[in-house]
Order: sequence, then C-alpha cells, then structure tokens
Amino acid sequence: MADDVIRVGVVLDLNSTVGEVAESYILMAVSDFYAVNANYRTRLSLFTRDSKDDVVGAACAALDLMNNEKVHAIIGPQSSAQAKFVANLGEKAHVPILSFSATSPLLTTNHNPFFIQTTQDDSAQVKAIAALIQAYGWREVIPIYEDTDYGTDLILYFIDAFQEVDVRFPYRSVISPSSKDSDILEELNKLKAMQTRIFLVHMTASLGSKLFVHVRNSGMMSEGYAWITTQGLSSWLDTIDSKIMDSMQGVLGIRPYIQISKDLEDFERRWTTNYTSRKTNYNTLGLNLFGLRAYDTIWALAMAVEKANIEHSSFWKQNASENKVDLAAIGVSEIGPRLLDKIASTRFQGLSGYFDLVKGQLKASTFEIFNVIGRTERIIGYWNPKKGLSREIDDISEIACSISKNKLKAPIWPGDTISQPKKLRIGVPVRDAFIEFIKVEWCPRSYKDKPKISGFSIDVFLAVLDILPFPLPHEFVPYVNESRQSAGTYDELLFQIKLKKFDAVVGDTTIVANRSAYVDFTLPYSESGVSMVVLMKDNEKKNIWIFLKPLSWDLWLAVGATSILTGLVTWVLEHRVNSEFRGRPDQQIRTIFLFSFATLTASHREKVVNNWSRFVLIIWAFMVLILTQSYTASLASMLTVQQLKPEFVDVTEIKRNGYFVGYQKNSFVRELLVEQLNIDESKLKAYRTPEEYDEALSNGSDNGGVAAIVDEIPYIKLFLSKYGSRYAMVGPIYKTDGFGFAFPLGSPLVSYISRATLNVTEDKDKMTNIMRKYFSSQTTSTGENGSAEIYTYSPSLGVYSFGGLFIVVGAVSLFSLLLYVVKKFPHFHWTNSNIVPLEGSLWLRFIELVKNFNQKCLRSWSFWRNGSTLNPTVSPEGFGASPSVDDMQKHSRTSSEGADDVATDEDDEIL
Repeated sequence: MADDVIRVGVVLDLNSTVGEVAESYILMAVSDFYAVNANYRTRLSLFTRDSKDDVVGAACAALDLMNNEKVHAIIGPQSSAQAKFVANLGEKAHVPILSFSATSPLLTTNHNPFFIQTTQDDSAQVKAIAALIQAYGWREVIPIYEDTDYGTDLILYFIDAFQEVDVRFPYRSVISPSSKDSDILEELNKLKAMQTRIFLVHMTASLGSKLFVHVRNSGMMSEGYAWITTQGLSSWLDTIDSKIMDSMQGVLGIRPYIQISKDLEDFERRWTTNYTSRKTNYNTLGLNLFGLRAYDTIWALAMAVEKANIEHSSFWKQNASENKVDLAAIGVSEIGPRLLDKIASTRFQGLSGYFDLVKGQLKASTFEIFNVIGRTERIIGYWNPKKGLSREIDDISEIACSISKNKLKAPIWPGDTISQPKKLRIGVPVRDAFIEFIKVEWCPRSYKDKPKISGFSIDVFLAVLDILPFPLPHEFVPYVNESRQSAGTYDELLFQIKLKKFDAVVGDTTIVANRSAYVDFTLPYSESGVSMVVLMKDNEKKNIWIFLKPLSWDLWLAVGATSILTGLVTWVLEHRVNSEFRGRPDQQIRTIFLFSFATLTASHREKVVNNWSRFVLIIWAFMVLILTQSYTASLASMLTVQQLKPEFVDVTEIKRNGYFVGYQKNSFVRELLVEQLNIDESKLKAYRTPEEYDEALSNGSDNGGVAAIVDEIPYIKLFLSKYGSRYAMVGPIYKTDGFGFAFPLGSPLVSYISRATLNVTEDKDKMTNIMRKYFSSQTTSTGENGSAEIYTYSPSLGVYSFGGLFIVVGAVSLFSLLLYVVKKFPHFHWTNSNIVPLEGSLWLRFIELVKNFNQKCLRSWSFWRNGSTLNPTVSPEGFGASPSVDDMQKHSRTSSEGADDVATDEDDEIL
C-alpha cells in the first residue's frame, strides 16, 4: 500500500464545457493509473479549484492551493493568459505548473522554468497551415484572431512562416472576446468588402463559435469563400452546439493527429458511459484532444512522483499570514525542483500519442486536416514535419516533402461546392480587331452564357501556369459593359486592379512607365517597341535615272573633285618632262580635266614618264577599282533585289511636311505621338482594324488617309502578314517593354509568373507552336531570335563609306608633289652663263620652280624622241642645256632599241 500522498492542485474553469470535460478526464486518469500501477507507494491527491475563466481567478486559485493545500504541482490553468500569471507563481514557489491546454508559443522554459506545456504549442501548427495554404495556391490570407495573448502571440509566427512561401496578410482582423454582436457584424462587413476571400481563424472555442454564427448570417459562408481554423478551435468542435456546426459547413481545420488504439477505444467507451450518465445533454460528445492531454498529464505526473523517490514532502514557509491569497506568504516547495526534473525526463505511450517533452514542451507530431461536412469532420489529409502533406496516414512514409493539393482529398467548400474558392478574377480586354491576341466569344445559353476566351496572350498565360510550382485557380472575366462592349481603355482596365475589381489582367497590355504606378507587370512575353508602317514607293526599275542611284550626290561630287585633283597633280609632274602634257593653254586645260576621267575607262592616250606620276595613278586606279565594284553591286541590287522602298523612313520627315499620322484607337501610342514626338493632335487619326489601316495608307495623307501608321510592333507584324506586299515597317522610333501580365502592386505572384514567363518564352518549340496557331499566315521575315526584322530602306552609297580611300588618294598626291619640289628641283640656276648654287628654303625652291615651270627639261627622253631643236650655246649642265653629240648618239641607239619612252631616275636626278 502507498504510504506517501503527494498533494496536487487542479485549476479549471468548471463553468465551461472544456473545464467539465477536462475534469472528467483527469479523474479517470488517476483511477486508471493506480489500477494499473497498484504497487506504487506514492499516490496523487487532487485539489480542484475554479478559475472562473479569469486571470485573477486563476491566480487566486493557484495561491490558495499553494498556501493552504501545500500542493507540490498544479495542473492547469486552461488559457494561455492565465498560465502566464500562474507560471510566475510556480517559479516563486518552486511548484511545477503543468498545462494541457495553454498553447501560447511564448510560454517557454527560458522565461518560465517551472512551467511545462504537456501539449504542442501553437507554433507547431504554423508550418502545417502554411503548407495547406500553399498547396491551394492562395497568395493572400486574412487572419482573424482574438485580442488576447492567445491570439496575438501566434500571429508573428504566422507572418514569418507565410513570408517563406510568399503569402501575405493584406489585412489583420482583431476581435475582442468582449465584443458585442454589432461589433462582430461591423468587422465582418468590412471583410466582406475586401477582395481577399481566404480567412484564417485563430480563436478559442467560445469566441470562435460565436463568430461563425455571424459569418453565416452575413452571407460569407457561401461559394467563393474559404475558412481555416487553428487547433484551438478545431480541437473543441465536438463540444460545439449542432446549430453552430451548421454554420461552419465547408470549413477546413487542422489539429494534432491522434492514433486510434485498442486502449483508446476502451477508454472512449468507458468515458462516454461515465460522462453521459451525468450530462445527458452531451450524449454525442466524443474524444477530445485536450481532454486526452490532461489524461496523459496525470500519468506523467504520477510516474515522475514515483521516480522522484520522495520520502516526505513539505513547504518552507516564508511569511505567516491569515489571508489565503497573500502573495507574500507563499512558501517554497522542497521537492518541486526534483519533481520538475523527473517530469521533463518522463516518456511513455499515452492515449493522445507518444509523451515526450523537449525543453518543457510536448514534441511536435503529425497533424490531421479535416473538412466540416454536416455534423462531422471528414479527414482529407495529413501533414508531417518531415514529409509534408499526404492523403493517407500511411503515405507519410514518402521520401519527398509535398505541398501539392493533389496529396489531399477533395473537400466540400462553403456553398456546398467542390470548386476551389478564391479563383483569381482575371480581367481581359474585349476588342473586335487584332483578335489573334485576345478573342472573346459569348457561348450559347446552354453554357450558362459564359464567354469563351482565347488568343495568343491567353495561351501564353496558360503555358505559364502549367509550370508554376503551385496551382493557381482562376477565371477570365471580360471587361465589358451591359451591352457586352468594351467598358473602357486599357489604362482603365488596368486601373480596375487598383480598385480591386480584378486580381490580374491578361491580354495584350503593354508595359509602360505610367501604368507601373498602380500595377506590377511581369516580364514581357512579346516583342517590344513602337514602330511605323508606311506605303512602299513604285518600282525603282521604272526610273530612267536609276543608274545614278547607287551613289549619293555628294559621293558623285567627291569622285569628280578627286579626279580633277589627280589630273592636275599628274599634269604638274609631267609638264616639264613629257611633251604630251605641253601645248597651247586650252589644250593643257583639256588634258588636266580629261586625263583622270579617261583613266576610269582606260581610254586615255597620254603616257606618263615620271615615276611620281605613276605612283599617283596607281593609287587612283586602286580607288577607281573599289568605286566601280561598289557601284556595280549597288546597281545590281537595285535592279534585282531591292525593288521597293518606303515613302518615308523617318517620322521627322512626316512631321515636317505636315502629313497625317494614324494610330490604334484607345492605345497609349496617342500620348507617345503627342508628348514624345510632338506631333500636332490635329494631324492624328485613330483606327481600329487592319482593314482600316490598309485603306488609310492606300489613300494617303492628301486623300483623307494618312502617310504612316504608328503602332506597336506585334500589331504591325500582324498587319504586314496580311498586307505586307504593299507596306514596310520602318524604325523602331520608340522603345517599350512589350506585352506583360499585370498584378496588384506588391503581389507575390509577380516573381513566380515572371520566372515562368521567362521559361516559356525561351522554349522556342513551345512558342513556335503557339505562334503558328494564331499567326500561321504571317509572312514577315524573322531574325535569329525569332523577332521580326524591321524594314529599313538602304540609301545610296555616301562619301563617309569611302572617306578613308579619299584621304589616301589626297595624301599620296600631296606627298608626291612635295617630294617633287624637294628632290627634283635643281640646287643651282644659270646667271650669265655661270652656274650659281641655289641656297634657301623650300619656299625659295618653289618660287624658282614656278618661274621656270614652263621650260622644257631637255634631258627628258620625251623631248629627245620628238626631235626637239637644241640650243648649242647653252651649257649641257644647265636649264635647257643641249645634249652633246655623244648623248645624241646614245639617244639614237636607245631609241632604236625601243626604250625611247622610258625616263629613268638617273635622267631626272638633275631636276
């Protein structure tokens, strides 16, 4: 028989269903434990006090138990707020406080060393709820929690966990336990007006049951809404009235998983018989999680007391007082610290699961996810800290952690529907032109008059959704008025996101700076830029002056000037030594102008004898070769390949001439033309369809049409696919970022959609298939990256292209003249038949050359060959000197040998 009795206090709210149920579990636990362990020498003696659902009441009850009943451990209290205060008392008295229902994550042994949570704290469920929300693809959730320590302590954990999975709280709803019905309804009406329809309820059973009654009455327990409850409410649903359960149809809840065993089934049977015999109005009450935690807490305490080997128990009294709740009179338990250590090391298989404390808290285990249907809870899956979500409890053995909703059974959502709540309301533009990008068709009434939406933009978006790591339920909603016509411009459509009428916009919406002020765009999925389409001119081959087109007018002038310069330089170098470059003034002028032009076709008759002249002509011939080859290639291209050219290649030319410019109706291009390109609004005309584009361009600006259409490149490409033979795209004239999908500012979906969009656009096969589906007739050429090549008219060849060549020719000509003056001009001159050395600068030599320029150099073979009359009185060493008889004979022999037309460097050395 037991000799030692350990006094244990119990603090419960006996006026609540939770307190009554917990008390019955505790009493049965004491009875069952000692029935199994009858040989134990220690016994627990329970002293129960009513906390009256109040922090002060719980503190008074704990003080009374410590001061007057000398308890060495206290089980309870129920709430986290009460537990915080009582834990401080337990630390002061060295009395372990064991709570089976206080789940605040802030009640740790670091702050409260004598407090033990024999249940999982609320933070253990945070990751399970985050995984559940992520599995259904929800990116925004509104938490509704009570304004107590129990509610506020957990919300910070939710914020951190949800940030890891890119889920945000657009709003937090806080409800006080003392709120009136009107206050709750006012808050619910505020939530009802918001865009988010996913709610997370973290409340106790008393306040939570009151909330859901008003939720149903306010119409928020209907299709399109989703409600999730934390374990604080989920674990007490069996204690809630059936009418309240009716208001929670479709709610998802999460709570710790309790494995059914033979012992648990036996206990349930005995407890139900015992409890319902006293409480007939709760005859349907089943097993309760916190009740089972209380049961296991008694067993753990009884084991710890036995292992502590307590021989006697006593309190060290600090101060004597007659007041039962005098805080100063509280004693200190002698066996409290030893008992605390034994409780922390106690491990066993309890009714609620394996009892294992880690740092004063019950170790986290598997959670079950249920769906409220009727008056029961249907289990739809499980979550394990290591393995993630699973459909069946046996699937927890899977290797990979899963967050897919396919791992869960399909729930019945509020409104008695299987359609997942919170589908993204995606606005799409409605247009009657360029429907290849977005097309809205209204189906017959047999399909509930729902529109059929298709197009290039839609297919790209669906391809993006296919590779997202989570599901994204959505519905496309056309932006129309009552007559099913477009309700406004693209800017107005995008502004509906800011007004929370749409969750996103999908279509041919261009990414521009001013729109980024109220929406966030994803990465673009189309080509970027604004360009201009113009009418092509008539065939160049019909132009009788086409032979002049290959070279620009300035190049023609440059060639002529260079030719004259070359002729002039050659004449200067040849004039004194070559008889063919002498004669009457008019004859010499003709030689200067005609010689170099004749070399273009190798038709010149003059022969050069000066080596410097030959050097100049070699460089000139090289230049002529390059020019003729370029001319031939350009002319051939004009006559064969490039048969058309655009009428205009620059919007500046159109603006300068005052021509009309067209643009797409309701497009941002109008603002671009007015604000960026400074085109007069009176010169702008709006069109809607490619057919209108064609008619306006065909008529021209002078006949009621326009000179050019300015639009985005994707639209121009589509237009050219139908009318490309008559028009050309020139530009681009303005840079944009292309088409993108729009979401609210700060939306966590933007980064996911952008990454997926990048993957889709880089998949050439996928993009090609989508483009072929809608643009199969497109004939515009494409570059290596798949983008359209913009037609730009190639102008005639200009001077700049041959600038280096002209510089070389000019430099060679000047260099030859310089050396001619320096090296070939004689260093002496005649004075009264005497030779006088010529001293001085290059300028003096140049002056002397000018003075004697028209005199013949009689030593030149050109003059000898032509039989020039010689002056025998002049010295052969001077200017105009006559050759000697020996020279004449030498000349005769050389002429007979056929070398009379060659002048050597030795012959010119005296020059």
